[in-house]
Amino acid sequence: MPNFLLELGTEELPASFVAGSVQQWQELVPATLAEQSLTNESINVYATPRRLAVLVKGLPVKQSDREEEVKGPPASSAFKDGKPTKAAEGFAKKQGVEIDALEVRATDKGDFVFVLKQIPGRMTADILVELVPQWINKLEGKRFMRWADGDLKFPRPIRSIVALFDDTVLPIALVSGSDTVKSDRISQGHRVLHTPPTPEMGGVSIPQAEDYVECLRAAGVEVDRQQRKIQIQAQVEAAATKQGGYADITEDLLEEVTDLVEWPNAVVGKFDDGFLMLPPEVITTIIVTNQRYFPILKSPEFPELLPYFITISNGDPAKSAIIAAGNERVVRARLADGQFFYKADLVKPLEDYLPKLETVTFQEDLGTVRAKVDRLCKIASLITKQLQITAAEQAYIERAALLCKADLVTQMVYEFPEMQGIMGQKYALACGEPEAVATGIFEHYLPKGAGDNLPQTLTGQVVAIADKLDTLVSIFGLGMLPTGSSDPFALRRAANAITNIIWAAQLPINLHQLLAEVVAEFTAVRPQTSAELLSQLYEFFLQRIRTLLQEEKNVDYDLVNAVLGENDPEYTERALRDLLDALERAIFLQQIRNDKTLDLIYETVNRSTRLAAQGDLDKVELEPKTAVKPELFQKSSEQAFYDAVVQLVPQTLLSKQTRNYQQLVESLTEIAPAVSSFFDGPESVLVMDSDPEIKRNRLNLLGLLRNHARVLADFGAIVNRF
Repeated sequence: MPNFLLELGTEELPASFVAGSVQQWQELVPATLAEQSLTNESINVYATPRRLAVLVKGLPVKQSDREEEVKGPPASSAFKDGKPTKAAEGFAKKQGVEIDALEVRATDKGDFVFVLKQIPGRMTADILVELVPQWINKLEGKRFMRWADGDLKFPRPIRSIVALFDDTVLPIALVSGSDTVKSDRISQGHRVLHTPPTPEMGGVSIPQAEDYVECLRAAGVEVDRQQRKIQIQAQVEAAATKQGGYADITEDLLEEVTDLVEWPNAVVGKFDDGFLMLPPEVITTIIVTNQRYFPILKSPEFPELLPYFITISNGDPAKSAIIAAGNERVVRARLADGQFFYKADLVKPLEDYLPKLETVTFQEDLGTVRAKVDRLCKIASLITKQLQITAAEQAYIERAALLCKADLVTQMVYEFPEMQGIMGQKYALACGEPEAVATGIFEHYLPKGAGDNLPQTLTGQVVAIADKLDTLVSIFGLGMLPTGSSDPFALRRAANAITNIIWAAQLPINLHQLLAEVVAEFTAVRPQTSAELLSQLYEFFLQRIRTLLQEEKNVDYDLVNAVLGENDPEYTERALRDLLDALERAIFLQQIRNDKTLDLIYETVNRSTRLAAQGDLDKVELEPKTAVKPELFQKSSEQAFYDAVVQLVPQTLLSKQTRNYQQLVESLTEIAPAVSSFFDGPESVLVMDSDPEIKRNRLNLLGLLRNHARVLADFGAIVNRF
């Protein structure tokens, strides 16, 4: 069975696009082949900085013949008095069949004309010629550009196309304005390591599609991205061991470096021991973030840096010494800069940098970073008022809030912006600030992204919440709400972070009250702010909480609705007042759904909830003695229901106080038989009695059960799944 090879030869592609394109083709190519009914034995996607390729093995020579049923016009319009009309003739002509091939069949909408067409399979090679442009044009990524005067966009210019169906070149051409790239069998080897057999050849000739990987390896190119990654990791680990250390290999750096080279070669460089006096984060920022090199540690147990680094070179291994010397010069210069900045910054204490924050703009309409610090300090103070903390803890929080942005105007952070917070911590310790303050300065930037660590200290947690809350309220206050995928100030991430910090640290923060206080502070300064600001923030946080519960805590959507409420102001406010309680209730509901306990109470509580909506009992009343008149009972089932609710009151109040919802569910389970008898037993009643007093009494009885259940959730929002 034939094999097909497609390779796009390009100028050096961005590393991020290489990895993304592999993933996209791994999904797109199989899907489009399946749409064309083209089976295959395997599909492998390959990529390097200078090429994207896909090798499909075991394709059929042609599609299988198939039958296709086509529905035509109604029989009443296709035939009159048994003779075909113009509608029938037109349909037959369009489908390429004779009138005799038309069939009349009954459908749900009446009789219609059908035709069963025999469609011969097309040649696979012809289909591939049509699919290849789709595979190229459907790739997505950042910074796509036009490289000529046509419409073709790609991150870098496409220089060549290899398109082989076994040993046959398929005729494929990419046209971009006046430029046209046509397919052939010539790929390109490594820029340095490959020497063509003859100057005229100037590339690597691929005889057969299946020879692609080996032909390129022979030309100094490892096209298998996973194999290249394995080689890099093995080489880095071996090089570190040779220096008596341990390679610090992060997954992000390994992934990026994999897409920067075609034939990896580990090269060890060295820097002066004197630079080890710098904070290790400065050294690793220069080595890893700026240079994409791997640092070497003493050991996993003692992660102190050794004065070495490992480069993955794409050059000639025979020139490793020259490559190492060049890398060392670059690193030495960068470390010398860092050393100068570090010493210069330590000349004065961190607090002395605060006035300089007046020169840094936070946002044009919101003033300077110094003004933001003042707002942040006020918010931190509002948070501490809600928490039962010591005077020392409050002092640490106030100090960290004041100093948390001071390092932004140091020389080190100006040169290396990614060091913000890290250098603030270092400088705070160096000038004698308490460790809690220094740690809070570092942690207030956390989390920096999805999956990042959360602040672990109370100081860091409070200052982080205050900082993110100031950004949210201020940007919302300017009317710059995130829309669709546009969120330039990362407001969704900020709201997610606030929620996750509260949940993880078990902070009893009333977010409903806190938002109202912060908005009041903001509008006092900017009275022109929209009156809807607070409600917009409430709704925004509810959306984020909803998303976090569903996507990160794996709670079913209807159970989330049952906790947060749907168009239910009371439940909305309750969730924002106590995020910890909302989380506990959501997770507990999912647990009792999974273990089937919810099934035991769902029917009776949900039925009661639906009927109670027709009454006028408020949703917080729990005491039956004030809401129900026993003297109006007509059936024993009413008295049994009432007695059960009376016994339920202390259990519900205790569950509400202790948040032990298991106890409440057990009590609701015990009351279920009495409720079932009320509805369907021998002594069942008609709730909607003709006597308005009896009707109201029974609705109040159901309303009480609804209210007790609402301490856990709004059962009216839960979907029946059994």
